[in-house]
Amino acid sequence: MSEPTLARLIEIAAEAAAIVKDVYSAPFEVDYKAPKDPVTVADRRANALICARLAEAYPGIPVVAEESDPASFAGYRDAERVFFVDPLDGTREFVDRNGEFAVMIGLLDGEHATLGVIHAPATDTVYAGAVGDGAFRIDPSGARAPVRVSEVARLGEARIVASRSHRSEKMQRALELLGVGEVIALGSAGLKGVAVASAAAEAYVTPGYAGKRWDACAADALVRAAGGRFTDAHGLPIAYRGEKLANNRGVLACNARLQGALLERLAKLRAELG
Repeated sequence: MSEPTLARLIEIAAEAAAIVKDVYSAPFEVDYKAPKDPVTVADRRANALICARLAEAYPGIPVVAEESDPASFAGYRDAERVFFVDPLDGTREFVDRNGEFAVMIGLLDGEHATLGVIHAPATDTVYAGAVGDGAFRIDPSGARAPVRVSEVARLGEARIVASRSHRSEKMQRALELLGVGEVIALGSAGLKGVAVASAAAEAYVTPGYAGKRWDACAADALVRAAGGRFTDAHGLPIAYRGEKLANNRGVLACNARLQGALLERLAKLRAELG
C-alpha cells in the first residue's frame, strides 16, 4: 500500500472542490438531516468522489466521512491510520451563498492528525500542511507561499474567529470572558483553522460542542504544521479514537503564545457556568 502524501490529498480535494463549484454555480435543492442541519447534492457528490479516490489510492485505510454510511467505516478506531473527511464544511454558508465553505481531508496517524488539506472552492485557494514539515497556501495561479501562526502574545491584541451560524449563549459569554481585541464572524470550522494557521487571526475557540471529528482533523494538522496549537477546550489532544465522533469537549486552535492564557479563561468559564 502506498504512503499517503499531501500532494495526492491536494489533488483529490481539488477534484471535490470542482464538484462543489459546479453545484454552487446553479440553483440547487436543500435537504435537512435534522433541523438546522442542511445537506445538498454538493455534499453527497463530493463525499462520494473523495471516498472513491482515497479507497483507490490507499486501500485499507478507513475513511470516516460526514456523508458516508457509518457502516462503511466501522472498526476505524482500531486502524493505525484513518482519513477524516468533510466534503463540504460550512453547508449553511454554502446554502446562504456567502463563500465561507471548504473541502477538508485530514489524516490521523496513531493518535495525532499529521496531514491536512483545506480547499476553499469560492476562492480556489488551498491551505495544506504536514506536521513537522510546515504549512503553505496555494493561490489560484498555483503559486505557493508558506504560512505560519502569528506571534501576538496579549489577549487584548488578539483576534478570534467565531461561528457565524452556531453562536450559542455559552459561546457569547466565552467571547466576553476571553477579553480579546476583536471577534471575527466566520463560517466553516476549516476556514477558522485557516485563519489561525495563516496569522489572519490568533485563535479559534469553541467552548462546548464543536462539530464532529471530520470538522477538526484537517484543521488540526494544518494549524500544528503552521506552528500553532490545536486541542480541545480543556487543553488535551482531540480524542479521534474516542467512543463518539462528536467534539463535545470543544476546540481551541491558537498560536503557542496565547494558549496558556486562553485555557485559563476557558477554565473560568466552565467554573462560572458549572
